Amino acid sequence: MIDKKLLSILVCPVSKGDLEYKADKQELWCRASGLAYPIRDDIPVMLESEARALTQEEIEQMSAA
Repeated sequence: MIDKKLLSILVCPVSKGDLEYKADKQELWCRASGLAYPIRDDIPVMLESEARALTQEEIEQMSAA
């Protein structure tokens, strides 16, 4: 579980956009850049090189929420 205070100050390093915590995947998703950043051992890995591209389905899921 990521700390809500930490989540409120983190932004995507690529787009500077807000991040959405996905507990089931242990990732932070950014709608603006279309990237998902992993969380390992409760620590967000905020490196573009470690991020994965969100699928079209995942982007649509964010838009529907």
